[in-house]
Amino acid sequence: MASRYWVVSLPVQSSASSLWSRLQDSISKNSFDTPLYRFNTPDLRVGTLDSLLSLCDDLLKSNNFVEGVSNKIKRQIEDLERISGGESTALTVDGVPVDSYLTRFAWDEAKYPTMSPLREIVDNIHAQVAKIEDDLKVRVAEYNNVRSQLNAINRKQSGSLAVRDLSNLVKPEDIVSSEHLVTLLAVVPKYSQKDWLSSYETLTTYVVPRSSKKLHEDNEYALYTVTLFGRVADNFRTNAREKGFQVRDFEYSPEAQEGRKQDLERLLQDQETLRASLLQWCYTCYGEVFSSWMHFCAVRVFAESILRYGLPPSFLVPKLSLNPHFHYKVNPCEFIVEFVTGSSTCSISEK
Repeated sequence: MASRYWVVSLPVQSSASSLWSRLQDSISKNSFDTPLYRFNTPDLRVGTLDSLLSLCDDLLKSNNFVEGVSNKIKRQIEDLERISGGESTALTVDGVPVDSYLTRFAWDEAKYPTMSPLREIVDNIHAQVAKIEDDLKVRVAEYNNVRSQLNAINRKQSGSLAVRDLSNLVKPEDIVSSEHLVTLLAVVPKYSQKDWLSSYETLTTYVVPRSSKKLHEDNEYALYTVTLFGRVADNFRTNAREKGFQVRDFEYSPEAQEGRKQDLERLLQDQETLRASLLQWCYTCYGEVFSSWMHFCAVRVFAESILRYGLPPSFLVPKLSLNPHFHYKVNPCEFIVEFVTGSSTCSISEK
């Protein structure tokens, strides 16, 4: 929806059709590049003046809430589409593009009976949108939980050798494990590799000579193996730490490695399933919330027009589509108010 829409409530002095014709002629004669549509508000149940005044006090707050949920769902759609790298599907309301729905808006009598009190209609809209917002929070939390688990795994696999998971860097032939011998993995700063190679055999007794082999190297560290007797492993760790070498706790287990691989595959599949499900839900619920918002706007225009112009209801509600990138020398809304009505008593709302 690239356009910006304004709704203007105009008092009808003689006939609505006559005022509508004059309005169209005025827009045409003054060369406003502004499409004009009629916003059809139904004859709603007014109730008492006190109830109408009380309702209008809450309308702005409720309007901001419904609009906020609509925008929240829209941003979620944009985030999900950006993550997938695909192009966003056009947003729709009741199966038609948003702009088409706005220009052809018709009150849904089956969903919001016009004989219901205005307060009841507003409360129903608020309750429906609040439920959708609660569902959105639950679905997004579930999706983000899986993403957080994947991010944690990726950090372990992409961090430095001092913190990352080592299971995919170590092969079975790199490990010696017997009744007496063990293989340790040492993380050595890159600038200290010569020091390591010249000193590891003397860090403790019973180190197998020439047993150290470099398995991997990143921007900061190198990963080396060293084989020694198990009974001196703790002493080796202590002496290595004093020299600035870090011996990582690691136990090679093909079963555990395969389990981690399966967990990663499952999380990737869960993430895509949840993303697709959440995206489809957002597209559907955006239309529902937007439709609710437009019905709410109709109630707001009706209530404020009654308070401004009195009873019986006699007002016309044109809807203008303004280009947000076009600079108008004269604001079309203000022009309509002054030219058509000769006053500035009209109710103007931006949608």
